[in-house]
Amino acid sequence: MDAESYRRFGRAILARVEAEPHVLGLVATGSMARRTREPDEWSDHDFWLITEAGAEERYRATREWLPDADRIVLAFRETAHGIKVVYDDGHLVEYAVFAPDELSATRANEYRVLLDRERIGERMRAVRDATIDGVPAHDFTAGQFLTQLLVAAARERRGERLSARSLIVSAVEHLTRLLAGHTPAERPDAVDDIDPRRRFELAFPRLAAEIDAALAGDPERAALFLLVLAERELEPRSAGWPTAAAAVVRRYLESDRAGSRQPGG
Repeated sequence: MDAESYRRFGRAILARVEAEPHVLGLVATGSMARRTREPDEWSDHDFWLITEAGAEERYRATREWLPDADRIVLAFRETAHGIKVVYDDGHLVEYAVFAPDELSATRANEYRVLLDRERIGERMRAVRDATIDGVPAHDFTAGQFLTQLLVAAARERRGERLSARSLIVSAVEHLTRLLAGHTPAERPDAVDDIDPRRRFELAFPRLAAEIDAALAGDPERAALFLLVLAERELEPRSAGWPTAAAAVVRRYLESDRAGSRQPGG
């Protein structure tokens, strides 16, 4: 979708929901918010719809209020509040529908309020503040990273390579959060404080290239490479880095496969 088509579709969404009497607000999120970056040809439309209490389920269950609803080829409920829709040209729309009081349980970083009929701007500022305060603790994130590397190596040694690969990918999620929180970004404006995997290549191009190269190898080698990278980048910068635990995981990853013990998996 080119830039003008993207803006036109966004305007159509706003026009449609403005005509809905039970809609109290429309909040653009992600690329649609257009805060730190402009949408590109790969961007989808992300938004939150806020309705009167009691009307929210109608907007989750029906699609007639969306622009060009007759062109929708796929629509399904992803979460209790969220829906994904695919149009016949492959364009993806992701939205969630909330009653006003449900917003307190959400998380958001980049957003733009497009329609406000009931203190939506005020409510979204509170959501943003809570999101920043609710970033996972360092010890939890580091612990998850190390244990997932450990179990990934054990799964591969057991012959469960697909499971091992999925754990390596999960470990990268925690690693990117650790790196984003403690390593100077080459482009700080590109860092996403909810999901640091987003635009990681822009914010940390050198580290992104190293992580991508690690993922091309087998899970056990990838685990060791990622651990070495984490130790190099985080140990000098993070007072909470679990040095002793990292050393234990490194010894396990460097040990002989045939004679090593397998942690619980």
